[in-house]
Amino acid sequence: MSDSAPTPSAPTSQSLAASKCVPCEGGVPKLTPDQAAGFARATPEWTVASDASQIHRKLNCKTFVKAVKRINQISEIAEDQQHHPDLHLTGYRHLEIVLTTHAIGGLSENDFILAAQIDRMLDEQ
Repeated sequence: MSDSAPTPSAPTSQSLAASKCVPCEGGVPKLTPDQAAGFARATPEWTVASDASQIHRKLNCKTFVKAVKRINQISEIAEDQQHHPDLHLTGYRHLEIVLTTHAIGGLSENDFILAAQIDRMLDEQ
């Protein structure tokens, strides 16, 4: 029998999407690259930056109106969570969503919670 504590299970997309972002005004440590990689396995549509400072996802919408609709849907989720992404609309229909925890200058669990909630919304559409 081992004396070591059990290893916590890795987060899943479902467990992250069901979570609530915790207010962050600094004082929370940034995720390490290894920690970010663990969360990234639960959000495979998102790409972790090489320096593990942010994650992003790109969407190609059919029209400008649909792209703006997506921005509005994302903004509702972000406002509910009080965690706000950078949204970039280019070429009238190409949307890039960038998540980072601005208060700490890097990634936190909140970024992956919001990513999973955005994924859930997109999957339901």
